[in-house]
Amino acid sequence: MLLLKLFLVPALVALITLAGRRWGPSMAGWLSGFPVVAGPTLFFIALDQGAAFAAQAAHVTLMAVLANVAFGVTYAWMATRHRWPLCAAAGVLAFALVGWALVTLRPSAWVALAMALAGLQLAARAMPRVAFVNPGGVVSRWELPVRCAAAGLLVATVTWSAAELGPVGSGMLTIFPVMGMVLGVFSHIAWGGQGAIHLLTGMVKGLYAFVVFCFVLALALTAMGTLAAFGLALMAALVVQWLTYQRGA
Repeated sequence: MLLLKLFLVPALVALITLAGRRWGPSMAGWLSGFPVVAGPTLFFIALDQGAAFAAQAAHVTLMAVLANVAFGVTYAWMATRHRWPLCAAAGVLAFALVGWALVTLRPSAWVALAMALAGLQLAARAMPRVAFVNPGGVVSRWELPVRCAAAGLLVATVTWSAAELGPVGSGMLTIFPVMGMVLGVFSHIAWGGQGAIHLLTGMVKGLYAFVVFCFVLALALTAMGTLAAFGLALMAALVVQWLTYQRGA
């Protein structure tokens, strides 16, 4: 189980990174919107802490999806003028403020679903429109290891600290934009601000699958058990991901 925690998510991040190099940042962003980090994290939480605990964490993660979106929109607009350190700092601040507000409101799963879907629609329209031109720079040899290490560290931190963090803290850390941060920053470095904007725009499109995944888990974990709930959530997420691809993600 320990080896699975440490290597599964970094391996998935590596695949997304390679896909980005092959098909560009928009495709990498779309793929990373899928619950690549949150899915395994919540699964390990369910195994360690029980289905009821994981259901609450999934509910919090669903509530805080808009905080992740706030990170992406803020970073994207900052990237039109500023370098990545300032963009990342502004994005994390936006995530913290919106996340705090959403957790304070504590909407039901159905209300959180409606809010998340509406927020994704608005975010897609709010993103800056820039053309992407690959400058053809040399990729740093450290890029892939750092991306993988960041994702693995998040999963390990959340799963090992879940009991101390509680379902609210676990859910918030699960939705923390580690993919947006790591992939966005490296896209910014490799392709400039336009690369980061295209990646984060693609991620907004991919987050529909993330939202559905968390919503199904929040309702199904205590009703049908861990394996059945995760199987149903994964199937629903895959269907939604395919639909967004058909729509031109």
